[in-house]
Amino acid sequence: MLRFRSFPLFSLLLALLVLAPALGASAADSPRYRRSVENYQVPDVILTNQNREKVRLVELLDSDIPVMVDFIYGTCTTICPVLSAGFSNLQKKLSPDAKQKVRLVSVTIDPEYDTPEIMTEYLKRYRAQEGWDFLTGTREDIDRVMHAFNAYIPDKMGHYPLNLLKGPGKDQWVRIYGLLSTRDLMSEYDQLLEK
Repeated sequence: MLRFRSFPLFSLLLALLVLAPALGASAADSPRYRRSVENYQVPDVILTNQNREKVRLVELLDSDIPVMVDFIYGTCTTICPVLSAGFSNLQKKLSPDAKQKVRLVSVTIDPEYDTPEIMTEYLKRYRAQEGWDFLTGTREDIDRVMHAFNAYIPDKMGHYPLNLLKGPGKDQWVRIYGLLSTRDLMSEYDQLLEK
């Protein structure tokens, strides 16, 4: 039997039970990621793509189409598959005759392991289409790129979900910290095309 002193506690618990669905709905409606607009100075480094082609990063990212960059590694089983599935789904959603495409760039954070062969197999796994490059390079150059985008981590096991997006002809980057649904990624892509 409830005593009078425990009645306020009982009322509080009852109120929480009644409000729980409403609180859960508002949490579900809020984005699961943080978005900010940043200025980055892309380092002038030469990296190697999955086809063993040398790529000057500054030129690759200075594009007349939207650009999206992430930092992954080939043996990752946690965050990287989710980021890569997002890139893959985005490519599938864009119609083949779309006026605007997207340049997708994945930069390895494990250059000691991620050879062009490993990167090619990785991209095949995600059914990557033309326009998605996986880049590697020396540890020094990869570290320069990570530092430039405020994405440096000293140990690949401590990496985090990060997408960097830039619209055509724009200097600023949209920094997305967290995991995006395909719908959210498409929405961010659409915003890149706005004048």
